[in-house]
Amino acid sequence: MTRTFDILFSFIGLVFLSPILMVLIIIGYFDTGSPIFRQERVGKSMKPFRLMKFRSMHVNAPSVATHLANASSITSFGSFLRKSKLDELPQLWNVFVGDMSLVGPRPNLFNQEELIHERDLRGVYTVRPGITGLAQINKIDMSTPQLLAETDSNMIIRFNSFVYFKLIFLTIFGKGFGDRIR
Repeated sequence: MTRTFDILFSFIGLVFLSPILMVLIIIGYFDTGSPIFRQERVGKSMKPFRLMKFRSMHVNAPSVATHLANASSITSFGSFLRKSKLDELPQLWNVFVGDMSLVGPRPNLFNQEELIHERDLRGVYTVRPGITGLAQINKIDMSTPQLLAETDSNMIIRFNSFVYFKLIFLTIFGKGFGDRIR
């Protein structure tokens, strides 16, 4: 049932937010010359997919987990995108095509071996990764792999339509944050 909601809401989001997406793309061109960032992430059943985000770091910044990134790599516009969570909007496309869900564990990089191990032990890769989830609204990021995997697992165990809408609502109205930057 949530897949139907994912398709419907991501389509509506892409259509109605398209003017904002276009403005952010144009500003992004002036900021970095390359407004869309694509990165291979671990998806459902540990299959790779290309996550899309608005670029918030310089083009030559190393491809590492956000909590390992240096704050000087983030552009001024990128800082705004992250704080406002607008950097996540292109992921609506990932949701629409089925790589992600609106709600699920945040997709990690393949080089985050400790997190992959912890999540694999707890069956986290049995579901689609999401734009938001229980860990995000509780300010748990990828810098604490075991706690993140446990939180993701707890969300999956208790997941239903009510939890889906509750986590979306809490995210839209400002609960939680992105991964911390060192």
